[in-house]
Amino acid sequence: MKKLLILACMGAFFLVGCKNEKPAPNLANIESTDSLKRIIAQKDTEINDMVGTLNEIQEGFREINEAENRVSLVKDGEGSDQKQQIRENIQFISNTMKKNRELIKKLQRQLRESSYKGGELKKTIGNMLKQLDEKDQQLQQLRAELDARDIHISELDETINNLNTDVSDLKTESAQKTETINNQDRQLNTAWFVFGTKKELKDQHILVGGKVLQSNFNKSYFTKIDIRVDKEIKLYSKSAKILTMHPGSSYTLTQDNNKQYVLRITNPQIFWSTSKYLVVLVK
Repeated sequence: MKKLLILACMGAFFLVGCKNEKPAPNLANIESTDSLKRIIAQKDTEINDMVGTLNEIQEGFREINEAENRVSLVKDGEGSDQKQQIRENIQFISNTMKKNRELIKKLQRQLRESSYKGGELKKTIGNMLKQLDEKDQQLQQLRAELDARDIHISELDETINNLNTDVSDLKTESAQKTETINNQDRQLNTAWFVFGTKKELKDQHILVGGKVLQSNFNKSYFTKIDIRVDKEIKLYSKSAKILTMHPGSSYTLTQDNNKQYVLRITNPQIFWSTSKYLVVLVK
């Protein structure tokens, strides 16, 4: 009887202990959450830095507009210090434009190095380059007006020459980056296909010992395509078998009215994800 009582007490104690136990935290979830927070914080910092640079550039353009208005007022007036006032404002415009050019380059670098790839920000940078073009034209017009009044400001000539050079440099840099991106885009969306009889594929070392695309196969025998555009390949044969590996859900292989097979790629990204080379055996 005493033994039964002791066992009952121990059982009750064990049950109470189990109820009070707290589940251990999921360390994997905690680490994943912390990692996500760090990524978000990093992206927020990058965006804040770019917005700060963008605000500086916009403030620079505002100050340039104000200085241009001051020049317009002074050149239409009279006074012994007219040239000096114009010179000071032109010098201010020159310095501010130089600063803005440096900030635009900085913003381009920030965007290039950032994990944030915003299309709208690229458009904004393009618009700011157009603004620099407009300032160039306005300064050239100002020089013509001052020359007509026999007011020659050497600083204005220097500013225009520097602006022409820097705008050209920025456009060249932007064009080079665009070309690089376009080249990378073309490479990512380029694939090659070939179809032929067993003999034809063997002759080009595309099919060797029952295996496809081993070393030293003739790449020039393939047709290059853009996977975004070329989604249908006519095989001109009543017998067709795909030898390379491509997910079955990403294409259809059906016969047309002439009983000849046509390959239709319904999901190019998935179809070409396993191989950028397509080999089809026909008879």
